[in-house]
Amino acid sequence: MKSPSVVGILGGMGPAAGADFARLFVRACAAQLPSLGLPVSDQSFPEHWLAQVPVPDRTAALSAPKAEMPGAHQPLDPMLQALGKLAALGATTVAVACNTAHAWHGLLQQRFPQIEVLHVAREVARTLQLQGVREVGLLATTGTYRAGLYDSVLRDAGIVCHAPNDAERACLMAGIYQGVKVNNLAHARACFEPVAQQLTQRHHLSTLILGCTEIPLALPAVTDHPQLQLIDPAWVLAQALAQRAYQGLATNTVQGTPSAEMF
Repeated sequence: MKSPSVVGILGGMGPAAGADFARLFVRACAAQLPSLGLPVSDQSFPEHWLAQVPVPDRTAALSAPKAEMPGAHQPLDPMLQALGKLAALGATTVAVACNTAHAWHGLLQQRFPQIEVLHVAREVARTLQLQGVREVGLLATTGTYRAGLYDSVLRDAGIVCHAPNDAERACLMAGIYQGVKVNNLAHARACFEPVAQQLTQRHHLSTLILGCTEIPLALPAVTDHPQLQLIDPAWVLAQALAQRAYQGLATNTVQGTPSAEMF
């Protein structure tokens, strides 16, 4: 029987988010195995490699003038080095466990054309289209907003995207940097939840994208909005990576196109 493909995870941004992505990937594989007629056992999971590398701050790099950012401080070089290691280990598809890092997606894909580097915003847009969602709010880093990571992808998918105002964005950044990244999840939630509530009420939303891998770690739900759907791009990306690992074995999917059950 053909084995699953080798896949990779580019993490370290931060380490907790990379480790959590590996957990989500294993969960996604376990959910997909029954549809392939395979048992959920150690031997059924694909070979996968997690590269946890220290990567300079992505938002800071996107915010600073290029003249003030020497090459050694740019996120691209360590990401390329990690991707090279994953390629050497035989990875055919790689997921980048950081939303903001996708600002460099094109350069990563260009340098390693033999590997499919999944694009988180495209995978999220496909998921929302399948669900019939036409309007969302986006909680993310200022770097992700500045790069317009989700804007054009969602617009091309016919989905209107609402972003927080400047004060709310600052609150999100405080929750990420003074909350999740220093393991203070209570502080992080106190920062994230008011922004989620205000954005939801202002635009009468039923769906929010938690567009930073740290945000879902501290915001599993939004008080007073029990029906609000929170889309975790890391989970969507983990499902897409699992689909790529097993696509040669799939019997209920079209090559390269995930079935609706994935979402």
